[in-house]
Amino acid sequence: MPITKSAKKALRQNIKRKARNLIYKNKIKKLLKEVRTLVLEKKIEEAKKLLPQVYKTLDKAAKVRVIKKNRANRSKSRVTKLVNKNK
Repeated sequence: MPITKSAKKALRQNIKRKARNLIYKNKIKKLLKEVRTLVLEKKIEEAKKLLPQVYKTLDKAAKVRVIKKNRANRSKSRVTKLVNKNK
């Protein structure tokens, strides 16, 4: 456990940041999984309607540095390719 005052504050900050970051990560995982299941079920139009929401979430997570910019771009590219491939 932290002993100094600054270490205690750093621990509090880390706990809050971790909770905030997990919200973004879980939302990204949920959306990507939803798109993949829609593609598997051959519901391409519904998957396409979900793409802007996926883009927005990935961009926002990259903006607040939860994930790196290149990872966001790579994920967007892969999910778009998946949807377009299964027309």
